[in-house]
Amino acid sequence: MTTLDKRLHAYRDDLADAALKDRVNAARFADGTPSQVTAETAPLRRAPEVGTQLSSELLFGETVTVFEDTAGVAWVQNRTDGYVGYTNNAALSGAVHAPTHVVAAIRTCVYADPHVRSPGTMTLPICAPVTVIGTKGRYAELATGGWVPAQHLAEPGEVENDFVAVAERFMGAPYVWGGRSDRGLDCSALVQLALMRCGVDAPRDSDMQEAGLGSPVPYDGDEGVLQRGDLVFWKGHVGIWIAPERFLHANAMDMCVSTAPFQDIVRYIQEQENQPISSVRRL
Repeated sequence: MTTLDKRLHAYRDDLADAALKDRVNAARFADGTPSQVTAETAPLRRAPEVGTQLSSELLFGETVTVFEDTAGVAWVQNRTDGYVGYTNNAALSGAVHAPTHVVAAIRTCVYADPHVRSPGTMTLPICAPVTVIGTKGRYAELATGGWVPAQHLAEPGEVENDFVAVAERFMGAPYVWGGRSDRGLDCSALVQLALMRCGVDAPRDSDMQEAGLGSPVPYDGDEGVLQRGDLVFWKGHVGIWIAPERFLHANAMDMCVSTAPFQDIVRYIQEQENQPISSVRRL
């Protein structure tokens, strides 16, 4: 049998996605059932134990396929980017609403009623899919309950055209390994979310992005060949070149999304981690 990437293929020794029946060995196979995320974000962990390390994060409104639901923990695959992991079943609902819009603001508030002084009930991150069932004035009513400012939403085909500008809106957001929203995110999530708002399906992790996004740019240390929006990769890291003094990335040095001179970052990663640039990709 072929060895498949377990980040993107749901299989274990005891259970696997029925779609993989001819490709992996498992004691049993399941088709899985659809569920929708109802929390602002939900953890996607490598291990079932609550509180263990994040591998990614699910956004409100994303649909997942649930292959197992045991003792409050669900083993799922995110239908947005194919990522597999364990999450809390309390964050999921079997009622799946087809999305009509996505959140276009970096974050928006869900209000109990359609007016500015109404109390907020939760907030939703950028790229979260939502289902609008009506409008009243400047507010859109959600199928899941509550109202959001209509100007914070976009129809699925209504995308932005500058992913660098989208990424810059995350400036100062905390660095969180596996995080995937402005409340905390990692380097590859920053790239993924910025591209998603521009209508580009991007893989979740930096090695996947390096293998699948754009075209290679011949780079031998001459920064003069780089253009705004080029993705620069190291093993386990990615950032966005904007200008010589503005290299944008979510990073564990500043513990947030920040910019710095590109050559300073190159030297720092080389000195601290002994990692050279592995490639540059241009969209």
